[in-house]
Amino acid sequence: MRQLVILGAGTAGTMMANHLHKSIDLHEWQITIVDQYPKHYYQPGFLFIPFGLYSEKDVVKSKREFIPHGVEYLESAIDRIDPRTNSVMLASGTTLNYDILIIATGAKTAPEQTEGLTGSDWRKRIFDFYTFEGATALHAALENWNGGRLVVHITELPIKCPVAPLEFSFLADWWLAERGLRDKTELVYVTPLSSAFTKPICADVMGHTLTDKRINTVTDFNIARVDNDQHQIISWDGREVPYDLLVTIPTNMGDAMIERSGIGDELNFVPTDKHTLQSKVKDNIFVIGDATDVPASKAGSVAHFESEVLTKNILHYMHGEPLTEDFDGHANCYIESGFNKAFLIDFNYELEPMPGTFPLPGIGPFSLLKESYVNHLGKLAFRWIYWNGLLKARPIPGISHTMSRTGKRIPPTVPTDVASEA
Repeated sequence: MRQLVILGAGTAGTMMANHLHKSIDLHEWQITIVDQYPKHYYQPGFLFIPFGLYSEKDVVKSKREFIPHGVEYLESAIDRIDPRTNSVMLASGTTLNYDILIIATGAKTAPEQTEGLTGSDWRKRIFDFYTFEGATALHAALENWNGGRLVVHITELPIKCPVAPLEFSFLADWWLAERGLRDKTELVYVTPLSSAFTKPICADVMGHTLTDKRINTVTDFNIARVDNDQHQIISWDGREVPYDLLVTIPTNMGDAMIERSGIGDELNFVPTDKHTLQSKVKDNIFVIGDATDVPASKAGSVAHFESEVLTKNILHYMHGEPLTEDFDGHANCYIESGFNKAFLIDFNYELEPMPGTFPLPGIGPFSLLKESYVNHLGKLAFRWIYWNGLLKARPIPGISHTMSRTGKRIPPTVPTDVASEA
C-alpha cells in the first residue's frame, strides 16, 4: 500500500482528505492525516465573537466529524519532516513514511515576536481576535468598555484574512453606535501599509469608508515595541500611538515544525510554486492554504480554490503526468461593514478587486466593491456553507477555482499582467 500523508486537519487539510478520498484508488493508496488538536475552529467566526454575535457553539466542532471513513486520523504533534528519507517524525516517536506529502499546517499568531506585546497589558488592555481564546477575552473586555481610545492595529503582513482588521473596525463603529458609546470612543486604524488595503482600487474604497465612519487612520506604521507603562505602541521611526484598548493582529507565522525541518522561509512558510502548489523543497511534497508562501490571500476561500487544483495535480503526480498550472490566486472575500451591510471582493494574482456583480454578470445577486444587505446575508450564509459544503469538498454551483472576469467593470487602463500580493 502506498502512503499519502496530510499534515494538518484544519480547513485546507480536511478539504484535501475529502477530495482525495473521493478521487484516488483506496485499494492502492492509504491516506493518513495528522493533527495535534481535536477541535476544528470556524476561524471567520472569530470576528463576531467580541461583539456577542457568535459564541463557541457557532465556531467549534470536532475535527474527526469531518474526516471521511477510511482515512486514518492520527492525533499527535508533529516534530519534523525529513524530505531526504520521505518521512515525518511525530512527537510521540512514531515515524510515518510517505510517497506523497501534503503540508496543510496553516499559520498561527506569534505575539511574542513583538517586544512588549505580551507584557503587563496583554489580555488586560491588549487583545487579539485571531484566536478563539483572544476573541472571547476581547468580548469580556468590550462588555466593560465605557469609551476612550480604541486602536485596531496590524503588526505586519502577510496575515490570515487580510480584510478582518477592517471588518473589526467597521463592526466596532456599529457596535459602539448601538450602545451609545460611539461619540465617547475614538477609533483608530493603524497599518504598516501606505493605505487601507493592499490593492489600490479596493484601498481607495475602504479608505473612504473608514473616513465616513470617523475612523482615524495611521499608515506606514511599523511597530518596534509596546510601552505597557504608558499604554502606547511605538514605531521604528519613533511615532507613538496611545491606546486605552489595543486590538492587535500579531505577526502570523507558519508552524514551528517547518523551521525544525529546515524547509521554510523566515516566517516558516514553505516555498511553493504559485500555480501548481508543488513545493520547491521536493517534487513529492505539496503545500496548500496558509502554509504556502504563494502571493495569494491567506483565506479560507483561497484554500478552497487551491484544493480543487491540488487534487488534480496529486492525481497527475500519481500517474506520472505533467502538473497543470491552474491556480490563478483566486480569492473571494466578504467584508462586513456594520449596520447589516457588507462588501464583496473577488480577485486573483493578475486582477485586483473591481466593481461589478457576482456571480451572475449584471444580475448578481452580490455586488462587488459596494456595500449591500445581500452581501451581508452572503457573509452570514458562509458559515453554513463552510460546515456543510466546503469542508466536505462538495462543489459550490457557479463558483470556479478560476476567477471569472465577466460581471466586473474593468477600466482599460488597469494593468492585468502584474501579479501582486494580497
